[in-house]
Amino acid sequence: MIVLYLLALLISLTGMVVLDRRFRLFFWRDARRARIVLPVGVLFFLVWDLFGVGLGIFFRGETEFMTGLLVAPEVPIEEVFFLTLLCYLTMNVYGALTRERSAATEGSAA
Repeated sequence: MIVLYLLALLISLTGMVVLDRRFRLFFWRDARRARIVLPVGVLFFLVWDLFGVGLGIFFRGETEFMTGLLVAPEVPIEEVFFLTLLCYLTMNVYGALTRERSAATEGSAA
């Protein structure tokens, strides 16, 4: 069992945390909101995946880089980490864009 994909996801998530902490984008800007938004986003996409699997649209691809552990039929454990990364990245980008927008607004008001 090779875990390269899971390892890559964990490294990427670590990068998201470092960027978040450094620039106060998501958790370090408003931890209470982030503790709600991130799990809700991941849960939304997990439900989306389950519907897709149920309809025969999504299926688990076979590769030697994955653990083979499933959290649901056709949903590998790596999918949970991927969805977490996707949501965290989205919120970090949103945090960066709103930060830039508010800085530009403050700069033009001065």
